[in-house]
Amino acid sequence: MDRTVVLITGCSSGIGLHLALRLASDPSRRFKVYATLRDLRAQGPLREAAQSRGCPPGSLEMLQLDVRDADSVAAARARVTEGRVDVLVCNAGRGLLGPLEVQEAGAVGSVLDVNVAGTVRTLQAFLPDMKRRRSGRVLVTGSMGGLMGLPFNAVYCASKFAIEGLCESLAVLLPPFGVHVSLIECGPVRTAFQEKLEGGPGGALDGADAETRDLFSRYQRHLERIFHEAAQDPEEVTEVFLAALRAPRPALRYFSTERFLPLVRMRLTDPSGRSYVAAMHRAVFADDPAEESAADLRGPALGAPSATPQ
Repeated sequence: MDRTVVLITGCSSGIGLHLALRLASDPSRRFKVYATLRDLRAQGPLREAAQSRGCPPGSLEMLQLDVRDADSVAAARARVTEGRVDVLVCNAGRGLLGPLEVQEAGAVGSVLDVNVAGTVRTLQAFLPDMKRRRSGRVLVTGSMGGLMGLPFNAVYCASKFAIEGLCESLAVLLPPFGVHVSLIECGPVRTAFQEKLEGGPGGALDGADAETRDLFSRYQRHLERIFHEAAQDPEEVTEVFLAALRAPRPALRYFSTERFLPLVRMRLTDPSGRSYVAAMHRAVFADDPAEESAADLRGPALGAPSATPQ
């Protein structure tokens, strides 16, 4: 029986690294994984983890792929020896945090290039063959920042909102070709993502006014609380990817946690946006951390994360 060929972008750390390991070491031995990295000099942690996990020979191969470069994407595709990719995981991404007015044009462009244009380049390279074969799955790492605006994340949220529209558009189009697109909507995850922010955490804060700097300090305290209370391990999130990959009828969206769904629903039930804006502002900038619960962030479902499509 032919193995399922999976290609994953952004595997130097975090979700991409853990998903590649999870699939390559799956007891069924049904997956051949191509873990791609922008810079192969960063493959050390993945290679060492694969050895310690006992990934079977031939289950995992590392390729250079920079989503910012169409030629790099095409070269990686050409090195897939099976001549096909059954499951494409678009995971490469970058963040940008801080006041919009102080962020440099280069940092803004880099985030949009990787998160949006990079995803488009990758899909353009692999979708035609999936459509020809009338078979394929695309999993895209989404974010709660693509479902609701988060303060001091304007450019990152813009990029993730764009990914939502991109994937939803394709999800409507592609089923007649036997191709299914799913977004894995993640909340905070314990990875090195925050350490790799473009321009560092907050950017050039010296260029912001005093009131904005104070609000950013409040936001950082809020972020620390959320990560302490709700951050998931990447291994937990990879199981949601597997649920989507194995689903006989894949949904468009899967959520790694239900914690933030009350706010997502609030955006839909009040299309004017007033309720969401007021609730999020209270949640993030409250002087008393206890006031955060007033924004209904804790919601009805704080137990085990759900892979159930919503």
